[in-house]
Amino acid sequence: MGPTMNAERPRALTSVKQSLFRHPAVLGAGVAALIALLGSNIVAFVGGMQAPWLLGTVIIADMLVIGAGILVAAREVLVADQRTEATQARLSAIVDSAMDAIITVDEEQNIVLFNRAAERLFRCARDQALGGSLERFIPERFRAAHRAHIQHFSRTGVSSRRMGDVTTLWALRTDGEEFPIEASISQAAEGGRRLFTVILRDVTLRKQAEVDAERLRGALDAAQARLAAIVDSAMDAVITVDEQQNIVLFNRAAELLFRLRRDQVIGTPLDRLLPPRFRTGHRAHVDRFGRTGVTSRKMGDVTTLWALRADGEEFPIEASISQAAEGGRRYFTVILRDITLRKQAEDALRESQRELRELSARVLEAREEEKTLIARELHDELGQLLTALKMDLAWLRERMSSDGETADKLAEMGSMLDQTVSATRRISADLRPLMLDDLGLADAANWLVDDFARRSGIHCELKLEGDGPLTEAPKPVATAVYRALQESLTNIARHSGARQAWIVLNGGDEAIEMQVEDDGRGIAPEEIGKARSLGLKGMRERIHYLGGSFEIARAPRGGTRLRLSVPLDRTVPA
Repeated sequence: MGPTMNAERPRALTSVKQSLFRHPAVLGAGVAALIALLGSNIVAFVGGMQAPWLLGTVIIADMLVIGAGILVAAREVLVADQRTEATQARLSAIVDSAMDAIITVDEEQNIVLFNRAAERLFRCARDQALGGSLERFIPERFRAAHRAHIQHFSRTGVSSRRMGDVTTLWALRTDGEEFPIEASISQAAEGGRRLFTVILRDVTLRKQAEVDAERLRGALDAAQARLAAIVDSAMDAVITVDEQQNIVLFNRAAELLFRLRRDQVIGTPLDRLLPPRFRTGHRAHVDRFGRTGVTSRKMGDVTTLWALRADGEEFPIEASISQAAEGGRRYFTVILRDITLRKQAEDALRESQRELRELSARVLEAREEEKTLIARELHDELGQLLTALKMDLAWLRERMSSDGETADKLAEMGSMLDQTVSATRRISADLRPLMLDDLGLADAANWLVDDFARRSGIHCELKLEGDGPLTEAPKPVATAVYRALQESLTNIARHSGARQAWIVLNGGDEAIEMQVEDDGRGIAPEEIGKARSLGLKGMRERIHYLGGSFEIARAPRGGTRLRLSVPLDRTVPA
C-alpha cells in the first residue's frame, strides 16, 4: 500500500470512533478498549514488526472487532437505560396511587418525594411540600424527639422499621389539626447520599374505634359485674350448664338450696342434683329444648319437678330454662325455686276445698232430704186434710138452706179451698217433685218445662234423648241435673228477656248431658261472679262435686247457653 492508504487510516479510525462513541457510556468503554489494543500493537511494532502497512491493516481489523463488541455493549446499555426508565415510571405511578402517604426526605430532613395520598392527608400541594422541612408536618412538641429518632435510626444501619410501637405518633395538617398516625421508616443510599422514606397512615378512625371499643369493654365489664352481683344475690337458684350438662355457674341461692358449695359442683354433671328416676327424662328434655331454638320456657307445666339436696332429701321445684350461644358453644341456664311450702299450702287448700265440697254436698243432701220430707208431708198430710175439708164443705152445702148469703159464703170458701190445694201442690213440687223420685228425671223435667212455659209465657222446646238412663239415673245425679234445669229456667225468666228457650237432655251410657239456651240478651262474663249469680255458683259446685263439668257462655243466637255433664258411674269425686 502507498502513502494514500496511510493517510486514510486516521480519518477512517476517526469516523469509526465518532459513529461508535456517541453514548457517554459507550465512549468510555471504547476508549479503554482502544487504548488497550493500540498499546498491544505498539508493543508488537516496537518488538520487531517490519512493514508499516501491515501495522495499519492489523489496527483496522482490530478496530472492526472492537466496534462490533462496542455496538453490542451499547445496545445492552441502551436497553437497560430504557428498562430503568420504565421501571422508574411504574414505581412512580405506584407510589402516587398508593392509599398511604409516602414521604422521602434527605439527610437534612428536607422533602424530596411527596405522593398524592400525602397531599390529601396533610391538605398540602406537592409543590408546596417539596424542598421544605418535614418538621412542618410534626407537632412542635414532638420535633426534637423525631430528629433524635431519625439520627438514631441512621446509625443503626437497619433498612426499615416501624415507628411508634409503644406510643401513638401524631402528625400536623396545614390547617393546624393534629391527628394520630401509624408510620414505618426505611433508609437507602443513592448517589452517595442517604434518603429516608416514611409511609404514613391516618388512624383517627381506628383510634376512635379503639376508644369506643375500650369504652364498650368497660361498660361490658361493668354490666357483667352488675349481672354477676344480681345473679349471686337472686332469691332463686340460678344454674348454668354447658352442652354436656356440666355445671359452669352456681349462684349463692343454689348453694343454700342444694346445701352444696360452689367449688363442689362447678364442672360436675347436673344429674347429681336430680333424683335418679328423673335423670334420663331431664337430659332428653334439655336436648329437645336445645334443638327447638326457643330462647326460654317454663319446665314442668303439667307435672311437678323434683330436685335432690346433698343430704339426699327430695323437694319439689318450679323451674324455667333458657339457652344462649357464646363463643360458638351453647349454654343452658335454669332458674329454680323451692316450692315445698307452696305445695304444702296447695295440698292443704285442696284438702280444705274437698272438705268444703263434701260439707256443701252434705248440706245440699240435707236440704233435699228436708225438702222431700216437707213435700211429702204437704202432699200426704196437708193434702189429705184439705181433701177431707173439701168433702165436708160439699156435705155442708147440701144440707144448708138455699139462703143467698150463706150459699155465696160457702162458694167463696170452696174457691179458697181449691186455691189452697193448688198452692200446696205447687209448693210441694217446688220443694221436691215427687215424680222425680217416683217416675225419674225425664218426666220431672217434662213437667218442669211445661209448668215454666205456662207460668212465664216463654215458649220452650224440650228434647229428650236416652229415656233409660234418664229414668234410672242415680238419685244424686238426677237431683243435680233437675236443680240445674230449675235454676236455669228461673234465670231466663228473671234476667234474659227471652221469648224462646231450647232444652236438650241426653242420657248416655256414661253420663247425663244437658244444654239450655235462650234468645235473650245474654249474660256477661263478669255477671257470673256477682251476688245474684249465687244460684249459678251453687249449680257449679253441685256438678263439680259429682265429678261433672259445667260451662256457661253466650249463645250464637245472642242469649245464654249452659252446658253440663254428670257421670253416671260415681256420685262423689275421687
